[in-house]
Amino acid sequence: VIHVGAATRVELKEKQRRTEGALAATRAAVEEGILPGGGVALVNAEHVLDRTNGSLSEQVVGAEIVQAALSEPLRWIADNAGHDGLAVVERARTLPPGWGLDALSGEYGEMIAAGVIDAAKVTRSALQNAVSIAALLLTTEALIAEELVAQPGAVMAPGFGDLAEGLARPSSPAGSPAP
Repeated sequence: VIHVGAATRVELKEKQRRTEGALAATRAAVEEGILPGGGVALVNAEHVLDRTNGSLSEQVVGAEIVQAALSEPLRWIADNAGHDGLAVVERARTLPPGWGLDALSGEYGEMIAAGVIDAAKVTRSALQNAVSIAALLLTTEALIAEELVAQPGAVMAPGFGDLAEGLARPSSPAGSPAP
């Protein structure tokens, strides 16, 4: 039993949520082990898909999609920490396995030794789900997506993706935030 205390109800709820998340991550790590964190394990796994010999073009395309996506977590972590994400990914590919950027310190090193770890179960589950979605998209005959259209005079808001660049979703009523 873990008792969590705080000065306010809001602070208590936040601490409880964080504690529950830490417990879930610890249980997942106990079940299947740990990997170098910060997206490094996924970048280290990219080369495995180089050997894909799919008999169907869809298998090859699917492998290429997943391979391209494997570096995205590291790129986003680096970008969010104020580094050039693409440069960090390229450098991580040249480092020994398990080495990468510690986003907190801004230094490169062995991730596990630096305490930057991911639960293998969580990483595996995320990768399996991504592959499942890629397979679904490749085998679907039709796909419905919402078009983003230019909205003159829109306020630029860095950090909000397409919406930050003066684009809007037509289904959003004027003046209301996009979903």
